[in-house]
Amino acid sequence: MPIMLNDRLIELNSAITISQLFDHLKLNASGIAIAINQIIIPREDWNHHYINHQDKILLFQAIAGG
Repeated sequence: MPIMLNDRLIELNSAITISQLFDHLKLNASGIAIAINQIIIPREDWNHHYINHQDKILLFQAIAGG
């Protein structure tokens, strides 16, 4: 199942949740925000929000500002 992750093509073997994607990529989710198809997904939804075929995913570092 192809997805785009930060403009890079990634192939997944099966449907996974956002939390499982972080585990699969061995990424620490601390301080990271995620948008799928230009929609920010709240952290509390990561355990049950599944990534779909050809989703466009952006990971970015959350930065405090003022």
